[in-house]
Amino acid sequence: MLDTVPKVHDENRQGEAIAPQAGDTRTYAKKFYIESYGCAMNFNDSEIVASILNKEGFGATRDVEEADLVLLNTCSIREKAEQTVRKRLTEFKSIKKAKPGFLVGVLGCMAERLKSKFLEEEKLVDMVVGPDSYRSLPGLIEEASTGQKAINVLLSREETYADISPVRLNSNGVTAFVSIMRGCNNMCSFCVVPFTRGRERSREPQSIIEEATDLFQRGFREVTLLGQNVDSYYFVDEQRDETVTFALLLEKVAAISPLLRVRFSTSHPKDITDEVILTIARHENICNYIHLPVQSGSNRILQLMNRTYTREWYKKKVDRILELIPDCGLSTDVITGFCTETEEDHQETMDIMNYARFDLAYMYAYSERPGTLAARRYRDDVEADVKKRRLAEIVALHRTHTLASMQKDVGKTFKVLIEGTSKRSENDLFGRNDQNKVIVFPKGEHKKGEYVMVKVENCTAGTLLGKVVEG
Repeated sequence: MLDTVPKVHDENRQGEAIAPQAGDTRTYAKKFYIESYGCAMNFNDSEIVASILNKEGFGATRDVEEADLVLLNTCSIREKAEQTVRKRLTEFKSIKKAKPGFLVGVLGCMAERLKSKFLEEEKLVDMVVGPDSYRSLPGLIEEASTGQKAINVLLSREETYADISPVRLNSNGVTAFVSIMRGCNNMCSFCVVPFTRGRERSREPQSIIEEATDLFQRGFREVTLLGQNVDSYYFVDEQRDETVTFALLLEKVAAISPLLRVRFSTSHPKDITDEVILTIARHENICNYIHLPVQSGSNRILQLMNRTYTREWYKKKVDRILELIPDCGLSTDVITGFCTETEEDHQETMDIMNYARFDLAYMYAYSERPGTLAARRYRDDVEADVKKRRLAEIVALHRTHTLASMQKDVGKTFKVLIEGTSKRSENDLFGRNDQNKVIVFPKGEHKKGEYVMVKVENCTAGTLLGKVVEG
């Protein structure tokens, strides 16, 4: 079930170790173990890494003790994640002492910033590999096996891994992420992504269509198109003499089959266009749900964050989305306690949340990240207890909005894609409706991957409860 606790990512998946691929009967001489932290992009990257390692004769394991290679796919978005990764690396160090040939590596966003610490100072790892360097893993593993420290953290202006089919590990077999672009050109002052993932580059559209088509043919019924800012997707296809924008890409993926649901994440408020919104409205299988991070409701703070829009502009964008898609679900990200934030700034954030009444919000206190523009330009001067109190107020307000939003759906009937068995009861199934709300209902004769019509009979602040009706 969904909840509304403060979070940046899916906290239930942080540190998740990927499982062996379902139905893979091959015997592997070597085993790899990957833990992933951070956003959906990182989990998708772990699937790309798994595909590369499979071709090198490595099979996945969830038992670190039987692994020959341990990799942590890391996130730099907040300090807590880095502390967790360092703690895990220290634990792996003790295994390494007792197991000759045991290799440990760090992947992803922490690689560039902490490469010297991990390799030389603390001697916690054998390899450090940046997010654009996964193709070099086989050579780096070979180098590390000789006792050398192996490193590649070079950023690329071209790498999209378009030709690598991710191994769908830990998959429910129904929903999947498809990466459409990498990097980010938006220099938000609080964000480390442009420095860890490089500049924006869009993946060749035909490879995206082929991957999504293959997923559908294998029984998947929903894809989420991923990018740091999907609305910036732009590819000039010279072979087909076609310029593909994000709106056109959505059209192409939706055209694969009416049975394939399409979602996307994340949109930057300044870039989502009427063309994209109207494309969603035209297609029944493109979900009426948009993640639109606001970050703050204060114009002064938004300017310090380099968000390039005002609170007034953001409100008009919300109005326009709901004008064109009246039942559109909206979610957001909110940072509390950013540098110099005052009580007045905080109240303006509360005001914009009251205005938009988001169905879901990822809310967290500001955590200064080394290397960002904010770390270089501003002082992190809001006291920790003030950040905590303001965050609690934002969370409490958001809970009232989510509960009211859920209550409005009681009595309504929704088309639901079944994703699996409810975590709370083996007798119940769960899925999501168009607006990304979780609905739990009695299992009956139904199974995951099916579409069913569910009438909502009750709710909590995070979950709709109902029963299947004839559709």
